[in-house]
Amino acid sequence: MSEHPCSYCFPQNESVIWKNEKCRVLLVNDSAFTGWCRVVWQKHQSELSELTADERNHIIQVVAEVERMIINAMQPAKMNLASLGTGLPHLHWHIIPRYRDDSHFPEAIWGTALREGEVRALPDTFTADMSQHLDRVFG
Repeated sequence: MSEHPCSYCFPQNESVIWKNEKCRVLLVNDSAFTGWCRVVWQKHQSELSELTADERNHIIQVVAEVERMIINAMQPAKMNLASLGTGLPHLHWHIIPRYRDDSHFPEAIWGTALREGEVRALPDTFTADMSQHLDRVFG
């Protein structure tokens, strides 16, 4: 590990929607991509291939359920899923709703903005609905 502590191993000010012993779901407070979530593996591992088959299945199932809930709540034009980890080598997935009128559509969100995007409100029940759904699915 580097000289700097991993911000996912030692989190501060996270907006945790749901967690279990294997992973947690965070809300990214970014108004340009309302509904953006991250699924973070609890243990410090950097690659999907480091997990057992059951662990891989679990995190992918969580990613898929989070994606489904975002689609239902936000009705985006498209969903982007990304697991990069170059800047922060701790296994995590970005689940990003994309809107035709967002600042970067149809380009990647990490590029240059093409326009000023529309600001969307997160539904009041978004986090509670997500947490309850994940509890039902994963116990």
